[in-house]
Amino acid sequence: MAPQRRAATKAPEGNGAAERRNRSSTKKDRAPREVQRLWQRPWLRTAGLGAGFVLTALLLWSSLGADDGVAEVLARRGEVVAGRFIEVPCSEDYDSHRRFEGCTPRKCGRGVTDVVITREEAERIRRYFGDKIQNIFSEEDFRLYREVRQKVQLTIAEAFGISASSLHLTKPTFFSRINSTEARTAHDEYWHAHVDKVTYGSFDYTSLLYLSNYLEDFGGGRFMFMEEGANKTVEPRAGRVSFFTSGSENLHRVEKVHWGTRYAITIAFSCNPDHGIEDPAFP
Repeated sequence: MAPQRRAATKAPEGNGAAERRNRSSTKKDRAPREVQRLWQRPWLRTAGLGAGFVLTALLLWSSLGADDGVAEVLARRGEVVAGRFIEVPCSEDYDSHRRFEGCTPRKCGRGVTDVVITREEAERIRRYFGDKIQNIFSEEDFRLYREVRQKVQLTIAEAFGISASSLHLTKPTFFSRINSTEARTAHDEYWHAHVDKVTYGSFDYTSLLYLSNYLEDFGGGRFMFMEEGANKTVEPRAGRVSFFTSGSENLHRVEKVHWGTRYAITIAFSCNPDHGIEDPAFP
């Protein structure tokens, strides 16, 4: 007779094992109900939606900034920069123009300062060129402009190690008021990258005096030095002066203004006295 195989005898479960299994099953069934009851509480649902909104806004904000490829902020709106200068190699742009020893750039770079022009001075100038530009200026108005121009001129001379008297105010020196209005002509498309020495010829040193505040008075509108894979940006702040040598070592652009109005004055200097202009004067 062939031997019969006996099935393995199943050990009876003790009370402890059964209870553990029942508790585990109960927890699994209870968890979804607990989550559902929590989500039904108004304060938690509101907090969850709020967190989702904040996360979405942050992602949108970061994507807007990333479009312009900003790799480094040279000067943030919220900081007070006593004086910051970065030297860069000079381009060959100056070789095609008459050179003036002791003035034509041999040391090139870019600088930012918040301690040359006060916010009060910037606000006073901005009032002259508000939404409605004044047609009549007083002697005090012209004096303020001359004082501001002289301070900027001395700052540039000191930063580049040249004599202030070798710098000549040149044209175009202009006031800019930029908002989100759609461009009507090619001249309105301010956001394209350009080189001042190529565009204007007479420029050797360029400066910008900002009269309004980034993220307070306008969005977008940051000033950017264009470098391959490493754009540098300056966030405008009322009273802030940004200055730089005007050749292609400082290719730059202004990003589009998304809202509000951006105010600034461009003050440029030439080493060639033939390109110099006089300060505006009271009649």
